[in-house]
Amino acid sequence: MGAVITHIFQRLASRRSELFARSEALRQERISAFSAFAAAVEDYRHGQADRWYRRQQDPDGAPFITARDEAHRLRTVTRQVLYRVALLTDDREVILAAEHAYRCTRDVSTAQDPAERDALDALARQAIEAFVSRASPLTR
Repeated sequence: MGAVITHIFQRLASRRSELFARSEALRQERISAFSAFAAAVEDYRHGQADRWYRRQQDPDGAPFITARDEAHRLRTVTRQVLYRVALLTDDREVILAAEHAYRCTRDVSTAQDPAERDALDALARQAIEAFVSRASPLTR
């Protein structure tokens, strides 16, 4: 009887350990993906601003072409990390917040004047911060 009870408790303890290890691995992966997304979308925001400024200086010039190409590269990096975020959570609000941050950041380079660029940039910053706030409880 003692051996059976010991075996049952060992199995329960082992199962708890496995669940904890799995939970901790998921938490660490979320921290990595969520912070990578925030960093990528922030870099993309800077790239979009640079693209906007270079277009204002000379829309046909080499600096604009370089900034545009860099913004496209940063957009691709951001989309890739966005997919990681979506794969790591069932929380629809986190995914929506990430998508919103991406869209707001994408729009920065479409501004028609400096005031609109500043407003779109501020909106993108707020959306990135909202994503971080929404995602952070999943990492605790």
